[in-house]
Amino acid sequence: MNLIDLNLMPAMPEIVLFALLIAVLLADLWISDENRYLTHLMSLGTVIIVAVTQLAVWEQGSTLAFHGMYIADGMSRLSKLVLYGLTFGLFIYSKPYNQARGIFKGEFYTLSLFALLGMSVMVSAAHFLTAYIGLELLSLSLYAMIALRRDSGRSAEAALKYFVLGALASGLLLYGISMVYGATGSLEFATVLASSYSELANEWLLKLGLVFIVVAVAFKLGAVPFHMWVPDVYHGAPTSVAAFIGTAPKIAAVMFAFRILLTGFGEVHQYWAPMFAVLAVASLVVGNLAAIMQTNIKRMLAYSTVSHMGFILLAFMAGSIGATAGLYYAITYALMAAAGFGILMVLSNDNIECEEIKDLAGLNQRHAWFALLMLLVMFSMAGIPPLMGFYAKFGVIMVLLKFHHVWLSVFAVVMSLIGAFYYLRVVKVMYFDEPTHDQPVGSNYAAKFFLSVNAFLLVLWGVMPQTMIDWCARALENTL
Repeated sequence: MNLIDLNLMPAMPEIVLFALLIAVLLADLWISDENRYLTHLMSLGTVIIVAVTQLAVWEQGSTLAFHGMYIADGMSRLSKLVLYGLTFGLFIYSKPYNQARGIFKGEFYTLSLFALLGMSVMVSAAHFLTAYIGLELLSLSLYAMIALRRDSGRSAEAALKYFVLGALASGLLLYGISMVYGATGSLEFATVLASSYSELANEWLLKLGLVFIVVAVAFKLGAVPFHMWVPDVYHGAPTSVAAFIGTAPKIAAVMFAFRILLTGFGEVHQYWAPMFAVLAVASLVVGNLAAIMQTNIKRMLAYSTVSHMGFILLAFMAGSIGATAGLYYAITYALMAAAGFGILMVLSNDNIECEEIKDLAGLNQRHAWFALLMLLVMFSMAGIPPLMGFYAKFGVIMVLLKFHHVWLSVFAVVMSLIGAFYYLRVVKVMYFDEPTHDQPVGSNYAAKFFLSVNAFLLVLWGVMPQTMIDWCARALENTL
């Protein structure tokens, strides 16, 4: 074996990210708390350099590396660029919030970059072991990030819950992978697909392994009944960490599911599609009904995440045909969640932790621009045209109708109408309730600018949705 056989060039973005990450980690040891902004700047520079590296090695088609364990294709390239953009934006949004909470430390940035590395490996996995390594690198980083506020018992509790349940899900995933290996004799997605197609695999062992894998995937997506960790983690973690958990890892989890189920088990779609239908229906019901009862906006967004994951699971019902709609929905959700959590961080200051819905009362009177941005986010999440969220839901429903899943389409529409209630309640509080305090909004102009750009993209890609849809379709052309 030599370096030529490994074909390192497709994985150059991950190699560069790891090298720069180590540099940031070592440099932060010598930076005092007063100069912590240097770590912030180095982390932003790292994300920019990695994104440029990804563009520099961009090429059409699929390229394998590391003897078939790593793949660089359209889906992975587009996903990584979105992950880089989200991480960059969240670094900008979180800086003033972390400074006010005493967690403006190097650990936040290094753990975030480690998580980004894990997500990059996940979306480029062509082998079960590669996917598992990326998933664990992401998960371990998130466990530590949730407990970043060492003086907060709520954060420690949330981290412990996530760790215990995450370890259980990882064990189930490994157990399922071992069964797949026993059934097919391989852990490469392409080989597993060929074995299931040619009926050479042990059918019952393959089905049993598939059940365990679907359970692990459902946990990572936060689908019912494996959603118990989502509201506690969102509520217990600092808002900056909750923003990170609720955005980029969701895209990585969706791509992880697409890799395993569509690339590895595409030919046995009839086995796992009914399981996803049950998970999707349960997620839509529980997510929307539970969100109505929440007074804490972070918990409300957590339960709404469960309902959004239900829509993404519905896209799986169409197999490879629904991949475009699923990828578009995942990107849409990440942009909406980033803007929503970003606004909460900007509205928080030394005296106010903006996490209750009542904290947004009279926001239009205090800061009309941020009220407008939050209105766009809530309308988009509710699926009101012409915002991006509408076309994301519309695309999933059209795919379901194409495959004659009429009852699922009708059910999804009804659940969307129910979900609109708690999103519009936030708008009502901002515009019609009297302010409960007169605390000024933070003055970080970089965060305000990027939040405005974030919300503008929800409008732009809502008015012209075909642009992003075409990008997703082209990314998937040489993938599935």
